[in-house]
Amino acid sequence: MKTSSAKAKGRKLQNLLVKKLIDMLGIDPEDVESRPMGSQGEDIIISKNARRDFPFSPECKNQEKINIWDSFAQAEANTPPNVEPLLVFTRNRKPVYAMLELDTLLVLLAEFNEVKTSGENFPYLP
Repeated sequence: MKTSSAKAKGRKLQNLLVKKLIDMLGIDPEDVESRPMGSQGEDIIISKNARRDFPFSPECKNQEKINIWDSFAQAEANTPPNVEPLLVFTRNRKPVYAMLELDTLLVLLAEFNEVKTSGENFPYLP
């Protein structure tokens, strides 16, 4: 595959994540932006304001074969302090998946269950 085609696939996944953050979490479009391909750092530029609703640092991979450990290590290396690394990945004609540390998932589930039992709506679900 050409480098330009591979970058286009990666950009497509980054743009999908940005769109979902805007549509599903109500993040202001000015607070989230896909970083140009080949740039250093996080794949998605997220403002301090948007971090309150999305406290993750995503690394996006749209590849047929992925080394999950190297990819997650890249996410960790690009993650700023007090933010959780998140690997978002897919391949052709497959769903998009996300990988995060187990403890982070359990904290999210505890918060979800706390909100659910209080009768409030959980802000992260449609």
